[in-house]
Amino acid sequence: MNFPMTLRIAFKALSRNKMRSGLTMLGIIIGVGAVIAMIAIGSGAKARIQEQIASMGSNLLIILSGSATSGGVRHGSGSIPTLTIEDAKAIASECSAVKYAAPVLRGITQVVFGNQNWSTVTYGTTPEALLIRDWPVTRGRSLTQADVDGAMKVCLLGQTVADNLFGEMDPVGQIVRIKKFPFTVTGVLSTKGQTTWGQDQDDVVYVPLTTGQRLLFGKQFPGMVGSISVQATGPDTLKLAEEQISQLLRQRHRLRANQDNDFFVRNLTEAFSTAEESAKVMSILLGAIASISLLVGGIGIMNIMLVSVTERTREIGIRMAVGARGRDILYQFLIEALVLSLTGGIIGLLLGVGASQLISYSFKWPTLISPQSLLLSFSFAGGVGIFFGFYPARKAAQLDPIEALRYE
Repeated sequence: MNFPMTLRIAFKALSRNKMRSGLTMLGIIIGVGAVIAMIAIGSGAKARIQEQIASMGSNLLIILSGSATSGGVRHGSGSIPTLTIEDAKAIASECSAVKYAAPVLRGITQVVFGNQNWSTVTYGTTPEALLIRDWPVTRGRSLTQADVDGAMKVCLLGQTVADNLFGEMDPVGQIVRIKKFPFTVTGVLSTKGQTTWGQDQDDVVYVPLTTGQRLLFGKQFPGMVGSISVQATGPDTLKLAEEQISQLLRQRHRLRANQDNDFFVRNLTEAFSTAEESAKVMSILLGAIASISLLVGGIGIMNIMLVSVTERTREIGIRMAVGARGRDILYQFLIEALVLSLTGGIIGLLLGVGASQLISYSFKWPTLISPQSLLLSFSFAGGVGIFFGFYPARKAAQLDPIEALRYE
């Protein structure tokens, strides 16, 4: 078989009916474009969730205080203080599956610098909290144990707070007032961005735990904290860490066997992993739904190739009469089907990439186009052309030359 000549004949045959060829390719164009756009949307959502997992910290557990009941109404977690600084120290030292544990106090405060002020979330904690969150500083230094031991009036600013209070000025070394108390800014945290539920992680201030207790969060319950952040030694020890923490806290809080826990352990890494799996399933489902358009396009190719075989029966008979073999006819019609599908695939690729960019720009939805998805869609389009073009090509190859020559 002379492939260049066969390819030239295929293009010539298809160009005779440009409108029909274009309409036949339309199903493939829409199918490939839809597959790429849907996979890009699903992959973008998955990548966004992976970023959130990384920004929250790895192997992360949060321990919250218990809930109070009054008048038959149960309030939410943290409504009654049950966790202490000593609990956090015990968890860090006695639980083998725990790498770090940090007690945390939290409150909304007004931060003032010069004539600028900003309301933000302030955390009183220990240096381990930033290690748990994998949160380095971009300028200055982080909190130290000496800051906690000495109840130093120092603070770390999130990027949002730094931008709103200082603009282009370097905040490190400047004095801000938090609840009218002067604090020296020791550093600015790196940017974390928003969580999946829209919370700005950079709109925060960190101060030493002891300073927060004494100056910012009151002394109603000395030694008590609202939560404890914990990092397990690895993803495979998260469950073990949960069990060890629960057993230790029940023992420390002197809870009897028939009593419920007066604390809650939340596995944030597991929750985000579930969301990631959901995004993965969504991506697969979107791609599968869009693939239906490709199958419809394939059926269109089969239909038009059958019509083409019928129209060109006499031409096929003449080619066989002058020496063309059945496989030459088979290859010719297969190549025509493949040209239709691959040309539609190329246009669909461009359409899919453009649609993904348009969705990302218009709806601020993250999209991610991978070379693998482009190659898969293009290959699938070619496979559809071969699969649905084989039957018409085989039918043409099996025509009786004498009967084909007699066909009007």
